[in-house]
Amino acid sequence: MITEIVILAMIAAFLGLRLYSVLGRRSEHEEEVVPHRFDRGDTASQPQQQQAPKPVRQPVVLRAGDNRAPANEAGVRAIAAADPGFDLLGFLEGAKGAYGMILEAFWKGDRDTLRELTDDDVYESFVQAIDAREEAGETLDNRLIRIEDATVRSAELDGSTARIAVLFIADIAAVTRDADGTVVAGSLDDAIESRDVWTFRRNVGAADPNWVLDETDEG
Repeated sequence: MITEIVILAMIAAFLGLRLYSVLGRRSEHEEEVVPHRFDRGDTASQPQQQQAPKPVRQPVVLRAGDNRAPANEAGVRAIAAADPGFDLLGFLEGAKGAYGMILEAFWKGDRDTLRELTDDDVYESFVQAIDAREEAGETLDNRLIRIEDATVRSAELDGSTARIAVLFIADIAAVTRDADGTVVAGSLDDAIESRDVWTFRRNVGAADPNWVLDETDEG
């Protein structure tokens, strides 16, 4: 009896070891990580990290129309060569801002602003018109509705003096009032297209980056 019990115990232990051995190998096999295509350590199959390109100065590009006239393009490039800080798009945005400021100053009779933004000749012509308007007891109630376009009409570099003429196409509502505030001309309801050619001047060798209005003409 005792002998049979010992034999059965030995058989059970043997079967237990076999079962553990099989389960252990199966568990280890199931937990094995199957490598995927994108998990490979082969650096040749991975895209190489690209270095960020170094910023470079963009070439001067002129739009079609007046801007692309050979003389204009040559003049703009000469100015850009003499003044590394010159940027045509930035200049045109600044010119549009100056156009609005100068018109507003003229309409309101703001001589101080005109003095800062214009040269002597243009300033004197504006002041004469303001004086005549004030003597007549008239005021302007004008509105710059929008600037439709601003394009280069001419550009030149004369020594260290740069000049760029810009054609502005804008919608302006113009009203003239008398001393009593009565409208004597114009209407705020009807905007009129205005075409002005303004020439701006700057010494490219000067520390002052600002341009001044050098000449005005009708487009």
